[in-house]
Amino acid sequence: MIETAIQAALKAGQAILEIYAKDFEVEFKADESPLTSADKAAHHIIVEALASTPYPVLSEESAEVGFEERCGWTKYWLVDPLDGTKEFIKKNGEFTVNIALIEDGVPVAGVVYVPVKDTLYVGSGKGAQKATECAGKSVEEILATAAVCSVSGQAQTPLRVVASKSHCNDETRRFIAELEAEFGAVDLVSSGSSLKLCMVAEGSADLYPRIAPTMEWDTAAAHAVVAAAGGRVLQYDETVAAVGYRTGTDAVADVAYNKENLLNPYFVVTGLR
Repeated sequence: MIETAIQAALKAGQAILEIYAKDFEVEFKADESPLTSADKAAHHIIVEALASTPYPVLSEESAEVGFEERCGWTKYWLVDPLDGTKEFIKKNGEFTVNIALIEDGVPVAGVVYVPVKDTLYVGSGKGAQKATECAGKSVEEILATAAVCSVSGQAQTPLRVVASKSHCNDETRRFIAELEAEFGAVDLVSSGSSLKLCMVAEGSADLYPRIAPTMEWDTAAAHAVVAAAGGRVLQYDETVAAVGYRTGTDAVADVAYNKENLLNPYFVVTGLR
């Protein structure tokens, strides 16, 4: 199943790059979020590829599937064909293709592909991996040369925290201030799309607080990569001190999927034990 998802992500990424290299029009959905022909092209490629599997597909571009139908899905694909459409429009390269396999509300496998960097993250029961220079290679070749991903485990000095450029609100700043009080210096790193979660998964960042809205398809694939790398994606609770977000904690629950409302709770991605 993961091989099918990898092939779909790579093919969708190539279609995205072809559009990225040209002039393209931008539409806006009812919620005022942007939509391009790249989103649509990637969606159709992925849905067609995953049709060969036994599981239904929920994509950002097919989110009209009602909960009455979805609630009976014990295993399904959750897809964001182009995560970071705003980054795509800005042409800064920080966008991804996200494909996750969800089982009983848990992301058990995930593929995150970064088309501009030709970089692939994969997470499953076999662990987490990162591969580069994927174009033109078979899945077997890609995985054979992939590096193992592992979360940082211990806090680095300075603590490396991923903070979104466009969503660093007062509550996020308070969270970071708590970290500074505990760990001293904090090095803030910014990135777009699901790359922020992948940074924690590969150990290049220690924490990523997201105290702002996201949807399930934004995080599911990278959540699977984080989990496979030994990290967690924990629901944010303002009553829990920032230092309480560690992989072994039971103070807060992990983010769950296939809820009636597809809006995620606020969360903290942690690589700290």
